[in-house]
Amino acid sequence: MKWYVLYVQSRKEKKVANMLQDMQIEVYCPVIKEIRQWSDRKRTIETPLFKSYVFVRLNDKERQTVFGVPGVVRYLFWLGKPAVVRDEEINTIKNWLEDEDVEEITLSKLIPGDELYIKNGILKDHKAIIQEVGKKRMRLVIPGLGVVLNAKIKDVV
Repeated sequence: MKWYVLYVQSRKEKKVANMLQDMQIEVYCPVIKEIRQWSDRKRTIETPLFKSYVFVRLNDKERQTVFGVPGVVRYLFWLGKPAVVRDEEINTIKNWLEDEDVEEITLSKLIPGDELYIKNGILKDHKAIIQEVGKKRMRLVIPGLGVVLNAKIKDVV
């Protein structure tokens, strides 16, 4: 049994996860609590951590059964094959979300022009500016050193 990533219709993540669970399929839809402000009130709501994605654990032969659920669009593919997520990665997400010391969680994409600080390694504590983000490469400008760093991103799957 492997964890696969399903791409689902926008704002249908929890509904799809519930229907898959009703079909006795092991499913994981990580959610975070957010405070939403309306003109007359504030409210805490649960929103999916990964917009439009749900994780399902199935045998390879059972993969087609999920398409009977309204809202399921397709599987996420990586290098021409269905993307597989390791058990350790799912457990890491679960443990991280259950950690009471974590106060707020946000998820964002790397965008050229964004600034970041390097926390580990030989370039620790240097500011970098994202110049370019590709599928397998990233280019960072480190103004304090006057260098451009080209990084190759490892295949995770």
